[in-house]
Order: sequence, then C-alpha cells, then structure tokens
Amino acid sequence: MAASTTVHASAVLVEAQAVLIRGPSGSGKSLLALELIDAARAGLFRFARLVGDDRVHLETANGRLLVRPAAPIAGLIEVRGVGLRRLIHEPSAVVGLIVELAAADAERLPQEEQRRALIAGIAVPRLAVAPGTPALPVVVGLLNSLPYANEK
Repeated sequence: MAASTTVHASAVLVEAQAVLIRGPSGSGKSLLALELIDAARAGLFRFARLVGDDRVHLETANGRLLVRPAAPIAGLIEVRGVGLRRLIHEPSAVVGLIVELAAADAERLPQEEQRRALIAGIAVPRLAVAPGTPALPVVVGLLNSLPYANEK
C-alpha cells in the first residue's frame, strides 16, 4: 500500500482496536458507527470513539493496518435526517476488525477465508453482514469474544 490510501468507509475505535465499517452507500456505515459509540455509553464496552466517517485513510506500519480520518471531515459524522454533527475523534487507530455491511457473500456459518480480509498484505478479521440484517448485535457479540475483550 502506498503511504496512504483513501477509502469510502467509517471507523470507530472500540476498546483497543478500530472497527473499519465498509459497505455500499446507504448501507448504514454511519449508523453503525454511532451505535458502537452509544454501546460504550451504555456500558457494553469501556471505550468507543469515532475515528472517521465517510472517508478514511488506510496505511500500513510495522505489520499493522492503521486508519485515520480524512482531514477535511475529521470529527464529522452524518446523522441521517439530522445532518452533520461534530464528535470527539481519535487521530488514528490500529484496525482490528473489518465489518462489511450488505455483503453479498455473508453466510450463516462462513468459511475461514471469508472471516479474514487481506489489505496491503495484512490479514484482518472480517465480519460479513447480510443485507437487511441488524449489524450491531453481531458486531457486539464478535467484539466481546475477541482476545482483548477478556481484558476488561
């Protein structure tokens, strides 16, 4: 990967690693980002904060995939029906999970290769969410089962 690649996605730092949320326009990327932040406020996680919404930069460093907000829209998130709102945001984070919304390849019991995404040679856990499926319960369940979740 070049120094930095811009992608159409949202990202939220949850606990120690970022959730990179991808999907087609209108699939609910911003909504899931807000729901993850609200889930932390409700006590489902110790910490969650916006990294970026709509466009983020990805880069590799020391074998890790990093995400940071696009500078012109850093700290802004779209609230559908309300407009843009400003939130406290993280300047960068290590990506620990990729969530694909409205994924055509989403399966009830995915194969191992479907549970990983390879970006710039770095394998990252991947969750494919079927169109019309509420993403938050599945994402919360997965995040709470990852190794760092047991450090609470």
